[in-house]
Amino acid sequence: MAVTLEQAQRVGYTCLKALLRFAFMVANNLVAIPSYVLYLIVLQPLRILDSKSFWYIEGVLFKWLLAMVASWGWWAGYTVVEWGDDVKAVSEDEAMVLVNHQATGDVCTLMMCLQDKGTVVRQMMWLMDHIFKYTNFGIVSLIHGDFFIRQGRTHRDQQLVLLKDHLEKYYRSRNRKWIVLFPEGGFLRKRRETSQAFAKKNNLPFLKHVTLPRLGATQVILKTLVAPQENGTPSGGDAVRKESKSKGLQWVIDTTIAYPKAEPIDIQTWILGYRQPTVTHVHYRIFPVKDVPAEPEALTNWLYQRFIEKEDLLTHFYETGAFPPPQGQTKAISREMTLSNLWLVAIQSFAFLSGGMWYCLFQYLYHCLF
Repeated sequence: MAVTLEQAQRVGYTCLKALLRFAFMVANNLVAIPSYVLYLIVLQPLRILDSKSFWYIEGVLFKWLLAMVASWGWWAGYTVVEWGDDVKAVSEDEAMVLVNHQATGDVCTLMMCLQDKGTVVRQMMWLMDHIFKYTNFGIVSLIHGDFFIRQGRTHRDQQLVLLKDHLEKYYRSRNRKWIVLFPEGGFLRKRRETSQAFAKKNNLPFLKHVTLPRLGATQVILKTLVAPQENGTPSGGDAVRKESKSKGLQWVIDTTIAYPKAEPIDIQTWILGYRQPTVTHVHYRIFPVKDVPAEPEALTNWLYQRFIEKEDLLTHFYETGAFPPPQGQTKAISREMTLSNLWLVAIQSFAFLSGGMWYCLFQYLYHCLF
């Protein structure tokens, strides 16, 4: 089949746009990430004198870095529509966010849709696969205090011990509020077959759009961060006892990400922007942590039920293009999530100006010394 001139021009334009976007992303990383690290090195005396102020500044810089990642998708037309409960109402409380996992773009989507949720982004902790430690953003996550978890049965017990220690050491000492995890333990396409086999063996529901979640990390987070009075049992977390002012973990936010036609966005698409503008839909449901069972078997059943509900939500979405209304209501209300282009340009400008400043400073020092 012959390629028309119009088709060739369209392909050429898409390739040129992707190349320019990739060049911008590389330049963005080369100035923003080193600047983040250098600012925090210079501020080390403040960390000793006033740790709270240091981590406040670090959180602001961290939020701006995530906003830069969000801007790559936003300017490509990858926007978000939100459904369900309004999580802004609990943005100042401690919460655990449970998210279904389909592709690398899920993280970018969260980086975008949480930008307008008050202080959430700068005060959140992420649980992510250890492979992300070796990406360009790994140094940022290490400094911020995110936890890199190694998957696999042979590592599981050790990783859960390390997670508990990490939470007790960093979560409240750095004034974290939200903790984000993907309980499925991997991408949908990689885990679906294994999950369905497990479900069949154990007489559990057959799921197509999500996989059965794993209990370990969720249980550790609840045991470590929930205040003693919650769930009718002591939390066992030293961090809670040390931070008497903290109310502990108060909410579980069940978050469901849905892509049109079940075609998730990956990080390559987010960066290069070769896919047509796409609206990603995010559904929230908030549960008081006091309603979450503490015993392992009951907690497993509760967590399974959340992902069975996600399956129903996604099935309805893929059939109708919308999430179903809450129980007892006749209509579901959606909200368009928006970002300020002026704010994004200001943050990007600050990053490039910072990169130029550090470059000139090192040039000056080099000439003075040599």
